[in-house]
Amino acid sequence: MAYIELENIEKKFDEHTYALRGVSLSVEKGELVTLLGPSGCGKSTLLRCLAGLEPVTGGKIYLDNYDITNLSPKRREIGMVFQQYSLFPNMTVEQNVGFGLKIKKMAKKHIREKVRAMLDMVRLSEKPGQYPNELSGGQQQRVALARALIMEPKVLLLDEPMSAIDALLRRNLQAEIRRIQRSLKITTIFVTHDQDEAMVMSDKIHLFNMGIVEQSGVPTELYTKPKTKFAASFIGHYNIVAAKDFNAVCGRRFEGEHIAIRPEVIGISGFSGGGDDIQLKGTVKGSIPHGNVLRYTVDCGAVHLEADVLYDTSCLFNENQEVYLSFPGEQVLLLE
Repeated sequence: MAYIELENIEKKFDEHTYALRGVSLSVEKGELVTLLGPSGCGKSTLLRCLAGLEPVTGGKIYLDNYDITNLSPKRREIGMVFQQYSLFPNMTVEQNVGFGLKIKKMAKKHIREKVRAMLDMVRLSEKPGQYPNELSGGQQQRVALARALIMEPKVLLLDEPMSAIDALLRRNLQAEIRRIQRSLKITTIFVTHDQDEAMVMSDKIHLFNMGIVEQSGVPTELYTKPKTKFAASFIGHYNIVAAKDFNAVCGRRFEGEHIAIRPEVIGISGFSGGGDDIQLKGTVKGSIPHGNVLRYTVDCGAVHLEADVLYDTSCLFNENQEVYLSFPGEQVLLLE
């Protein structure tokens, strides 16, 4: 049995409203696992069920081979950092981080030592006397993280803790959280709707959709081998087209309802090439820069495809220019 086992978890808020529909997944000790999906898909509800903040309607939850399904939250030894950090505004950083240990009546000397070590860990050793309103959003997030970690939980739960932080700081905090998690080897479950964040941080990703796990795997597997139309539309930026339409323009036959192709595997040229690759003739309908990548939209008749190429000013294609797209047949993914 894995360190955390969730078996056939169901959660109903009323007779007709299911938040979770028979969710089963496992987490190994020391892993950072991400629950990824759009708003309302059940990922935060599952996190709250694991923490004991929401009772399950059905199923079992095991932690370290022990059934915790009906345990109270305080007996589960699980730490949680919420989207809103909920720091005590009238307490300093040091007091906020040490609050849980004070409640446990630990000796003041030991509290100071543990708080000092934890502030070093989260790189806030110069802020012990400051109050939350004197800190940046990223610093407040690290205080909340330190407050959870100082209790030495068996599991750390992070419920979209960076959703209110700007993009640049967010990238720095992603690296910080991953560094701390690996340093402490603490089993961590992270909730986000941001696929890039999930790719950067995770050992494993569980993709949620309407209360079920749509697909699970390591980040590269989910990115390169989505199994369903939803997975392909949520992970990466796939071209998703009806198989019958694609077959009509490519001269080959792919089974199923839909196929998917990543924009970055599609080559674009002003000339027709040879070889065994699939080649489509089309017309440029527009282009959008994405950093150092230029994304072209090309009309190939029955299908429109997007192709990503490095932004090279010496080789640009104009709107309404005739071009040729090429890509290997094995890059065409069949979707369930």
